[in-house]
Amino acid sequence: MDAIIDQSREAIRAGSKSFAAAATLFDARTRASAYMLYRWCRHCDDVIDGQTLGHGMQPGDAVAQRARLDALLAHTRSAHAGEPTTDPVFSAFQRVVRENAIPERYPLEHLEGFRMDVEGRHYATLEDTLQYCYHVAGVVGVMMALVMGVRDRDALRRACDLGIAFQLTNVARDVVEDAGAGRVYLPAQWLQEAGIAPDGIAAPENQEALVRVVARLLDAAEPYYASASVGLTALPPRCAWAIATAKNVYREIGMRVLALGPRAWHERAVVPRRRKLYHVLAGAIEAAGAVSIQRALPKPARAGLWTRD
Repeated sequence: MDAIIDQSREAIRAGSKSFAAAATLFDARTRASAYMLYRWCRHCDDVIDGQTLGHGMQPGDAVAQRARLDALLAHTRSAHAGEPTTDPVFSAFQRVVRENAIPERYPLEHLEGFRMDVEGRHYATLEDTLQYCYHVAGVVGVMMALVMGVRDRDALRRACDLGIAFQLTNVARDVVEDAGAGRVYLPAQWLQEAGIAPDGIAAPENQEALVRVVARLLDAAEPYYASASVGLTALPPRCAWAIATAKNVYREIGMRVLALGPRAWHERAVVPRRRKLYHVLAGAIEAAGAVSIQRALPKPARAGLWTRD
């Protein structure tokens, strides 16, 4: 028995059923690393927002949040440097970064996303929103790709693209809930064009217009999902299967948000079990094509997509 892996597995099962299901498709070593990385990411998010496994967000106290963020930064740097820790979350983090040679840059960039929340960053344009998506999710995609043995620069960028696509979907699904917590990630320019004041996102009279803004955001996510599909060609077969499955399940969440229209913010958009099983099978077919036929073909460029460097 490995207590660190077992505890990390329980964290992902409680925090994200979709990712937990997709993770079972990994080989044992990759699955264990994914569990440990997720545990640290989930812990950081929970600490900043005073929640448990992504639930029960508390009203923001900027001073307390800054103090918690500073503590997370210090503990993360210390653990990454190999200094002793008694915290099981950071023991898991220390192990996953050591075993997979994850540079310190990436976990620190992830924590910068939480700083953007703590500071109440304003997102005027889609470019601003994409920068936020990079820090909170794109860089996690990069770290996951490193866990899967990827080192190719283009492939790492496409892993980042998947994280960005996931986060754009999250923003679309949670837009009203986030606004209630004082966080608006939709581009202010788009809201202004739709006639929605930032403090009026949840207003009943704005919901039809909000659907159109969210549809625009989900449309912006599509080229990032497409780029991630190309990135499957750089992965080992089982990893490609897991990522293809997660990609398609998450993309369907966005499609269900659109299908629900204004009801999407009164009933949570979820993918039923039978559809998840369908995506497991479809993901196997997509992955098989990616690691065989498509691997030998020229890859389309990432033209026009947001790039960190």
